[in-house]
Amino acid sequence: MQIFTVGGAVRDELLGLPVQDRDYVVVGATPEMMLAKGFRQVGKDFPVFLHPKTQAEYALARTERKTGQGYKGFAFDATPAVTLAEDLARRDLTINAIARAEDGTLTDPGHGIADLAARVLRHVGPAFVEDPVRILRVARFAARFTDFSVAPETLVLMREMVDNGEVDHLVAERVWQELAKGLMEAQPSRMFTVLRDCGALARLLPELDRLFGVPQRAEYHPEIDTGVHVMMVVDQSAQRGYSLPVRFAALLHDLGKGTTPAAELPRHIAHEHRSVQLVGDVCARIKVPVECRDLALLVARFHGDIHRGPELRVNTVVKLLENADALRRPQRFEQLLKACTCDFHGRLGWEEKPYPSPAFFMQALAAVRGVDAAMIVRACTDAAQIPLRLYEARIAAVRRALPALKESE
Repeated sequence: MQIFTVGGAVRDELLGLPVQDRDYVVVGATPEMMLAKGFRQVGKDFPVFLHPKTQAEYALARTERKTGQGYKGFAFDATPAVTLAEDLARRDLTINAIARAEDGTLTDPGHGIADLAARVLRHVGPAFVEDPVRILRVARFAARFTDFSVAPETLVLMREMVDNGEVDHLVAERVWQELAKGLMEAQPSRMFTVLRDCGALARLLPELDRLFGVPQRAEYHPEIDTGVHVMMVVDQSAQRGYSLPVRFAALLHDLGKGTTPAAELPRHIAHEHRSVQLVGDVCARIKVPVECRDLALLVARFHGDIHRGPELRVNTVVKLLENADALRRPQRFEQLLKACTCDFHGRLGWEEKPYPSPAFFMQALAAVRGVDAAMIVRACTDAAQIPLRLYEARIAAVRRALPALKESE
């Protein structure tokens, strides 16, 4: 039995980066041998074991044989006869196909060390085309390693996988998993650029793909289209270290602009309503978690009004706070404001431009939350009048806190 450190741990060590997780491959072992040493088996499709003390993953060396479509369409051989070279040959990228023995010796059949030095993401071999998840992984690595480029021959294979329909067999849960990881990388826009370059974006997120080529309004910078703007917004969310829900909301906030009739361009009339519908469609299709879905819907619906905050009438401000559920969910409302901040600054020359809306709305929210609802309830003899009296008290509170606001109509 021989044990090797493989994959990301070796790659990151060679790049001088901190190692988050260590994965191991075991050559010459059987499941029975692993269990006898106290390992606990967790793999269903192929033998993976958890170390009895560290809980690190140890996988038996294996080969793969394509048996069907999609990333689950494989048969595995994990017998003791499988060699380290055979195991490394099934991996996706050369930089992830390097193994380190216990004595420190490196095994690098795909010349991944050279590709690390050249800053290239290159597939290991022709079997790359058998697993559509690899398209998403390459795109995600492009977002993480921002000075790496995708090898032209790898991009050709990715296009073939799109053209032959392999990418259409990705399951929703795996698409979301990889998109979520990519959004949390250093420069998420690179993920979507790679997906667009190989044609996968149009198949996985056609609503987003349609934004490229759609012009911005004249008061912004017409030299960048809506798709480029959205990429700048997403990168703003990463630069600011925002959470996944904020980054996802930033990605989808403008989807409605892609459905604007050509005769209306470059204006985008009522695109927020269309955006809300499309965000709902995307979230249902790729099974987005509730927290991310709900914030994305709020940002799509309210970002236009948030931008106009100080220009709104006082009753509009109160209604927005109520409709956005800001009183019950103030932390989520702050996330909404963060996504709007990214939208505002995600334009050429607007990176340092003052954006007063977040402070404005937080001041308005503080005023509304300061209203003593219990006292209003006790003082109201007609229960049917409580909502109106509460609404009026909130308007009065915001008016006192922000006297420059326009009066209600």
